[in-house]
Amino acid sequence: MYTQRTKAKFEALKGGDPIVMGIESSCDETAVAIVRGRRVLANIVASQIDIHRKYGGVVPEVASRSHTDVIVSCIDEALYKAELTLDQIDCIGVTYGAGLIGALLVGVSAAKAICFARDIPLVKVNHIEGHICANYIDTDLKPPFISLVASGGHTAVYKVNGYNDYEVVGATRDDAIGEAFDKVARLLGLPYPGGPQIDRLAKEGKPTIKFYKHAKGVSADLSLSYSGLKTAVVNFLHNARQKNEQINVPDVCASFTAEAVDLLVDTTIVAAKREGLKTIVLAGGVAANSYLREKLKVEGEKNGFTVLYPPLSLCTDNAAMIAMRAYLSAVEGKDYADLSLNARPSL
Repeated sequence: MYTQRTKAKFEALKGGDPIVMGIESSCDETAVAIVRGRRVLANIVASQIDIHRKYGGVVPEVASRSHTDVIVSCIDEALYKAELTLDQIDCIGVTYGAGLIGALLVGVSAAKAICFARDIPLVKVNHIEGHICANYIDTDLKPPFISLVASGGHTAVYKVNGYNDYEVVGATRDDAIGEAFDKVARLLGLPYPGGPQIDRLAKEGKPTIKFYKHAKGVSADLSLSYSGLKTAVVNFLHNARQKNEQINVPDVCASFTAEAVDLLVDTTIVAAKREGLKTIVLAGGVAANSYLREKLKVEGEKNGFTVLYPPLSLCTDNAAMIAMRAYLSAVEGKDYADLSLNARPSL
């Protein structure tokens, strides 16, 4: 049977140097990558930004169908670029959560089909852990360290105890920071995706607007919240428009960015101090935000921490990070999956 035969193959990968294919389809990027160790042999990303821009955001059904259209060609292109065949792939890692259910199922189904047909071991990958693992690519980073994950769907601070050991030490109670960026961008009439647009305009403005009258500070349990800030921006814009006041969009972007990011950075610094760790890494789509990268670097080093973050191409969704996560699982014999693997959108 597949599960018996391939389980033995998977066990044989322990302590080795397997060639791993990663498949990512959790939202609006169809991606396939191949890695060996911390070296990327191929990293293919088919973006759906142009498709969803006219809707102002990701439409789940449209995303799923788009994944179906291009998943096979992405696999073929990754193999071609890496100059490999499927027979040379030692295992396949696939994102099975978190994400959009229909989108996830495309990647999971493709991975299971290939693994069954070619008798290749399958590794299940947590998307959030994948983002953290982007920091291992082409570096000598080793656990333990603190990781801040900031994206459209997730905002949390993790203590990474080992390559396969993750512990949440603080997280948002409501909205993710990336979702707040997207909502504010829509309110300002900026095109999708909103995060990069706010980042660009914030550089032209000044953080002169105080959406909260009093600073809240870092909470005792290291939890975060962005629904209040989002509502404050909504009210500010609504009141200004009701009074026919001119809105300085760059200043709004700069002010919102500062309030959204500063507390996030402060919380991460406190977490690192509490855990007694000296390294902080940044991960997730919002890790591409220039103010966050600069602020975390400055504040981290001011407090004696080493701060690392991936190149911009590895911040947004990609399969290299998924393949990297699967590689770390395979060499330790973790997260093996059989053909019963299903998507878990709320993982």
